[in-house]
Amino acid sequence: MLIIGAGAAGSAAAFHLALAGKNVALLEKDLYSKIKPCGGGMASAVQEWFPFELKEVVDEVITKVDFSWCLKDQVLAELPGSSPFWIVRREKLDNLLINEAINAGAEYIRPFEVFNLQKHRGIWQLTSKEGKTLEAKAIVIADGSNSPWPTIFGLGPKRQHHAVTTSVRLKGRGNLQKGTARFEFGLVQQGFAWAFPLSDGVNIGVGTFIGSHAADFNDVLDELLPNLGFDRKAGVRQESLLRVWNGHYPLHSEGILAIGDAASLCDPFLAEGLRPALMSGYEAAHALNNWLNKDSKDLSDYTKIMKQRWGDSMAWGRRIAQVFYRFPKVGYQLGVKRPTAPKRIAEILSGKLGYGDIAQRVIKRLLFQKS
Repeated sequence: MLIIGAGAAGSAAAFHLALAGKNVALLEKDLYSKIKPCGGGMASAVQEWFPFELKEVVDEVITKVDFSWCLKDQVLAELPGSSPFWIVRREKLDNLLINEAINAGAEYIRPFEVFNLQKHRGIWQLTSKEGKTLEAKAIVIADGSNSPWPTIFGLGPKRQHHAVTTSVRLKGRGNLQKGTARFEFGLVQQGFAWAFPLSDGVNIGVGTFIGSHAADFNDVLDELLPNLGFDRKAGVRQESLLRVWNGHYPLHSEGILAIGDAASLCDPFLAEGLRPALMSGYEAAHALNNWLNKDSKDLSDYTKIMKQRWGDSMAWGRRIAQVFYRFPKVGYQLGVKRPTAPKRIAEILSGKLGYGDIAQRVIKRLLFQKS
């Protein structure tokens, strides 16, 4: 078994497969760990997929979410006490999962950048840029939003949709309160900005979800950073494209499947990517284990379970995003300032609710008000 990419999704899959006694190698193209342009937010409900504690890499437990419109008109929502929202540094989370996978018996090979991937007589063959070749019965594609392999092998959406993001990690907390995450609407065209606290810093980002307005992001940060208590030009900014959910499509083929960002699983409304990454790593390992043990004829169970557990909710999330971000001021007034709305958003962030639980009422309310 070969897993391409040692991020959160790939290393989670490697851990579960190795724990099940499978021979698995985790391939990573980068020789050294990098700071990833990721907010690091995830629902604490992800703990259910791991027998070891994730709390050791949690920098902050979020119990409140602070929303604003153009840095004013604030709304504060408290998260459900039993299901808080966690903030992690991606490099710490990834390293924990990699080490747990190695301890369970997985092999970790780095650097190994896949140059060619093909199937020959039922066996997958991977060749690195340096010419090294590996073979396996099954392949897991987990190398993120820039992966070429899902398109080549017909996995995930036929037409990819991207969020355009810029992120910056800063030292110090500014004026961000302990246990509080910030979401800013209004400054960002067809998107929003966020600020997630770390133990000794803040992850700040800007993203747009139904358009391409990256040119405005520096102007947004110039306004947002002073409001958060930082110099307007502080930090090094990282730009990235993030594949977001864009329809129900097969995530598997014969002996191959895609997980995490490579599978376009990111939430199209609030950009949550870590929960579906870890979920897909767990479910992919389960489906592969059953297939290799001949308890199932193919890997279709993986596509089915991800549709049920994630895709059905994201289909509604996509519809909400298309309405909300086209009419953001109306969306903020009716979708955030409504008395029950902050609690519902908080419950979605914590994993207690899916978009399907609120979508029809929200969409009708927004469209009716706009018309």
